[in-house]
Amino acid sequence: MHPTPSTTGQANHSLARILAHAVEAADKPKHQIAREVGMHRETLLRVMRGERPIGLDEAACILVVCGAFPRASMILALAGQEDLACEWMRSEMGEFLEEFFSALPGHLDRTLGRRIADLRPRWANGTSQLVARMLAKHIDDFANRDIAMSLPR
Repeated sequence: MHPTPSTTGQANHSLARILAHAVEAADKPKHQIAREVGMHRETLLRVMRGERPIGLDEAACILVVCGAFPRASMILALAGQEDLACEWMRSEMGEFLEEFFSALPGHLDRTLGRRIADLRPRWANGTSQLVARMLAKHIDDFANRDIAMSLPR
């Protein structure tokens, strides 16, 4: 499957949106961010407006300079979740997704081995719901353990 001009344009728009958010929310002025990234301030502004296409390496560099988690932010944006990308880019959730997205492919490969060929794309949504429920239960278990340990005996 090759990207079409419309999907490429949508991807650029999504990246521009989260990059603009990252730059605006950064604790640095735009000219400093541009300098640290190695681009002219006007080029950075054009990228933020979506007027200049940007590569993933450049986008990641801007996000890092702005204190955001680049992989998680870009994956969320490219998956059509720009609002969550903006909300989570500097949070523990962003850090969690950064590590999760980096570790998951290797764990799937090691755990499933040749059975990877048996996976069906239609299972992805249900699997993501299962993972979310497992994480919620894990968090609840930790909270209950903390409460139990703080009770007087």
